Amino acid sequence: MAAALLAGCAAGGTSGSAPAAAAEDGLQRLAQAGPPQLPQAARRAAPASGPSAAPASAHTPEGVFGPYLAGRLAANESDAGPAADALLAALASEPDEPEILTRAFNAAVMDGRPEAVRLARRLPESQLAALLLAGADAQGGRWERAEARIRGLPRQGSAQILQPLLLAWAQAGHGNTEAALATLRPFTEGGQLRGVAALHGAMIADLANRPRDAERLIRIAVAEADEPNMRLATIAAGILARAGREADGARLFDAMAVGSDDIALTAGPLARRAALTERAVASPTEGMAEAQVALGAALRGQGSPELALILARLSLRLRPGFVPAQILAAESMADERHVGPALAVLEAVPPTDPMAPLAMLRRAGLLGRMGRGGEAVELLKQLAGAHPGAPQPALAMGDMLRREGRPAEAAAAYTTAISRLPQPAAADWPLFHARAIARERAGDWPGAEADLRQALALSPDQPVLLNHLAYAWVERGERLQEARGMLEKAVAARPQDGNIADSLGWVLFRLGEVKPAIEWLEKAAELEPRNPVVNDHLGDAYWAVGRQAEARFQWRRALGLDPEPAETGRIEAKMRDGLPASATALR
Repeated sequence: MAAALLAGCAAGGTSGSAPAAAAEDGLQRLAQAGPPQLPQAARRAAPASGPSAAPASAHTPEGVFGPYLAGRLAANESDAGPAADALLAALASEPDEPEILTRAFNAAVMDGRPEAVRLARRLPESQLAALLLAGADAQGGRWERAEARIRGLPRQGSAQILQPLLLAWAQAGHGNTEAALATLRPFTEGGQLRGVAALHGAMIADLANRPRDAERLIRIAVAEADEPNMRLATIAAGILARAGREADGARLFDAMAVGSDDIALTAGPLARRAALTERAVASPTEGMAEAQVALGAALRGQGSPELALILARLSLRLRPGFVPAQILAAESMADERHVGPALAVLEAVPPTDPMAPLAMLRRAGLLGRMGRGGEAVELLKQLAGAHPGAPQPALAMGDMLRREGRPAEAAAAYTTAISRLPQPAAADWPLFHARAIARERAGDWPGAEADLRQALALSPDQPVLLNHLAYAWVERGERLQEARGMLEKAVAARPQDGNIADSLGWVLFRLGEVKPAIEWLEKAAELEPRNPVVNDHLGDAYWAVGRQAEARFQWRRALGLDPEPAETGRIEAKMRDGLPASATALR
């Protein structure tokens, strides 16, 4: 299930990811990463301080001290593998140190280590440990014990979403469907959790062979969803089919596939057939995994990738090989700049899974971030060939080629993506804009201008497009009055955008209205103080009104801000000779 179904539901939860490893309470906040305070054992093992102490470089820390600090450092960088290795080693040296035990447990959960369950049994006050052990009890069929652990979770923060869902699944696990639906009923009747509670109630009713209850609840879940959602489409299509509404399920699946790029890529005939004939959730344990990955996706969308990774790991413990959880784990790792481990997780997705194309798309993006653009392009070519009706692989290929400085090839890839659109709509303007950028860089201005006009036809008030086309005209000395009107419209929409303010100032300068031009260019320099183009333009305007010292200061500043190589010589000439008399003419 995507984040959309939960996006508004975690308002009381964590609002951001702290730089430290997951804290003891796991689901409510992350530990603050202040200066490490060593536990008693580590302080005992630390070398003495003062004049008689040996230099730090003169020896390797021994005992618990070195592994503990190494683990803290890795945890603070959200590098789960090395953190778990080091903290588990430290715990082996000091098995009764509470601080090390807690941090070793957190790291073991983050890295998906089997040791986490053993350590959780030694942390009776930890909410994260309680969640982990509730899952272990569920896997062992100890549903009453799992229910007791879940009831002990706090009903606040992010746990206020997860607790009732897990409790209902635990009740369903020991055969009490009525109690499970009663647990969710207050939420399905209204409030922020209505959609997600209805979804899980529908799955519980479906597993209990209560098709009418399942149909009623899944229709509520669909009605509450505010954007297309592949997981919801898959679950709903199957439930409706089993309730004798197979045509409704098929229509819902196809309608949602049209509404989202990622869904369209993964909603092929195999996925459609599986959705209509197989249960997406086949057991209460899998339902618990579904709840955890759904909340994780929502929290990642709210800027908490570390919490998202924890929940993805918990989900994978309950349901090994669960591809939505694998993708969430990989995306959360990538958010924390751990691209290599993220790539390894995605490479484990089976090629036969309906979500494998999405995993391949994400893999290509990670390869590009690792500087392996050639491999990424080849992977995208494979994906484009396997899905000839999907624009996403060709779009991603265009982005990759453009970043690699291959604009003509990028433009060709964007052309392929555009050709695969059923009918260009307002939401497709970024694709035409991307091709315009590629064509402009490749020296094809007529093609770029045509794309910018097409993008504006799709989205006439888009400030980015208004600014791009108008500024290009100004640089070429064309349509200056028309460009001015477009830029006045753009700056009204985005008054704090320094680039648009600079463009408006620049067209006024080219029109000879130097005083208002300076006002806009000074505002642009305040908003974008480290932009070499903005500072260069302001220098020109100052020179034009006789403020030569200020002009040279701005040009000198522009040179220090790493301008484009072609601009460097031109700015240096102005520093030496001043602004040419023909400065307002086309350069």
